[in-house]
Amino acid sequence: MIEKMKIAIASGKGGTGKTLISTNLFNALQKQNRNVTLVDCDAEEPNDREFIAGDLILSFDVTQQIPVIDESKCTYCGKCYDYCNYNAIFFLGEQRMIRVMEDLCHGCGACSVACEFGAITEKEDLLGTVSQYSISENCTLIEARMKVGVHSPVSTIKAAINATESNGIVILDAPPGTSCPFIQTVAQADYVVLVTEPTPFGLSDLKQSVEILKTLGKPCGVIVNRAGLGDLEVYNYLKQENIPLLMSIPFDREIASIYSNGGLLTNEDAEWEQKFNQLFTSIATEYGNSSN
Repeated sequence: MIEKMKIAIASGKGGTGKTLISTNLFNALQKQNRNVTLVDCDAEEPNDREFIAGDLILSFDVTQQIPVIDESKCTYCGKCYDYCNYNAIFFLGEQRMIRVMEDLCHGCGACSVACEFGAITEKEDLLGTVSQYSISENCTLIEARMKVGVHSPVSTIKAAINATESNGIVILDAPPGTSCPFIQTVAQADYVVLVTEPTPFGLSDLKQSVEILKTLGKPCGVIVNRAGLGDLEVYNYLKQENIPLLMSIPFDREIASIYSNGGLLTNEDAEWEQKFNQLFTSIATEYGNSSN
């Protein structure tokens, strides 16, 4: 059995059940006394701690350096403006006006390199926080939380993933969608589990996710949540693309009730605990096959 791998739980849209899968898979592996870490990468709206309780053992800020322009030294040559790829410097040469638009700055430092007159220094800017919680002796929850108003959670997500130990099983609860935060998360994974619904919207978002994973060269399998809600087109697509169906979770009032009350299926029902253990076995098998 594989004891070391990174598994991303992802989807092309929000509300498909990524957190349901991530937290229950973590809990099932925890009950087996495995060395497992759950990373909540949905930094804009992390909620894994609603289901997994633990003691805070570590927290640190994620920051970047942003420029500060000393206009008494500035010659208004415009080089910093020309070097900035993110349009974070507002410059009107004839009016001798220059400003840093901090919300657009990516902290790349190009403007500091461009300035030949020592007019640019840097200050620290808070992007978010990473918090680590002890769940049990071998199990940890790491939460990425972006500061409100920051333009991108990518740096905070990256810091959270980098905070994981090098050994053991790491479950990455990915942010929804297929933009940069999604890519930053799945790029770190050995295997990606895509969670979808059997609806036209679910299928459309699943196709987008699969195409991105093909580009990244990442093996994947699919979990269909709320099975029985829609049609069979998702299943036909999986057969057509030869993508493994790892699990189906029925559209069920009891499951919805447990989840909405902050409960875990793997605590409420021994049969679901067994199913999530089997899910990990299936993931490990598919990953092993894809590596050969």
